[in-house]
Amino acid sequence: MEKFQQVLDSLGTQPKSSSSNNKKRKWREIEQLKEKFQLERELKAYDDSLESMLKEF
Repeated sequence: MEKFQQVLDSLGTQPKSSSSNNKKRKWREIEQLKEKFQLERELKAYDDSLESMLKEF
């Protein structure tokens, strides 16, 4: 979550543009980052459970 907050902070420091295309592009980037971090969390959960299963055997 800390990475996500850093990315959001860095997006906020860029010069503001009145173009709606830039706003849409930023929101798409934010959504992509959210999906990426969610996927990383899910993969880590699977990795952790796999490691514990392997330890049992």
